[in-house]
Amino acid sequence: MTELTTSSIVIAATPERVLHAIADFAAYPSWAKGVKSADVLSSDAQGRPAQVRFVLDVPPISDTYTLSYVWDGNRSVTWTLVESVLLRSLDGTYELKALADGTTEVSYRLQLDLMVPVIGMLKRKGEKVLIETALRGLKTYVEKN
Repeated sequence: MTELTTSSIVIAATPERVLHAIADFAAYPSWAKGVKSADVLSSDAQGRPAQVRFVLDVPPISDTYTLSYVWDGNRSVTWTLVESVLLRSLDGTYELKALADGTTEVSYRLQLDLMVPVIGMLKRKGEKVLIETALRGLKTYVEKN
């Protein structure tokens, strides 16, 4: 079984505000490092993004990939890889927990697999950097807006 890499952060906003920011894919290039564009290809019955195409450029890695999203109210969003050139899989979850002081704990779980073999320890380290960078970017974006 492949391991999930997990990290959490507390954001000074309600779960609804945080989830709204997560769903605002057009804004990703402003806060998600390396994301050049994120285009919603389809939406679910509630109007939330269901499939999103990303263009990523973090030298030396460039890729275009599509993710499928499933939303669980204001509690979580999960995604799975639909297609990619460099990735074999990219599965993740943002889980949101409202805290008593009006803030939200956001836990990010990620599991990725590349088309090229990578030592497990290096892959997990890369996942950890990716998660922590994304969480800090999300926190900054939500708290400024």
